[in-house]
Amino acid sequence: MTEITANKKENMNGSIPENQKGIENHKLAAKHLEEAAKHHREAAKQHEENNHEKAFESTIRAQGHYNLAGEHQREDVKHHATQN
Repeated sequence: MTEITANKKENMNGSIPENQKGIENHKLAAKHLEEAAKHHREAAKQHEENNHEKAFESTIRAQGHYNLAGEHQREDVKHHATQN
């Protein structure tokens, strides 16, 4: 059975196509990077307003989203590595 045939069979069994997993990982990584950017902009604004405590909180939120984006990126790299 070829890899393509195996993937078609797997898809007929109701599992998520391998390509769809990669698409989802890219979309989720992008979503988290956008959220991280939003929180960094908030942190900059709060620093300008001398509200350093809130800036720190926004920075922590940004870092959390950045970490989540990295997880999705790593999943995509693993996916590509196992296909080659």
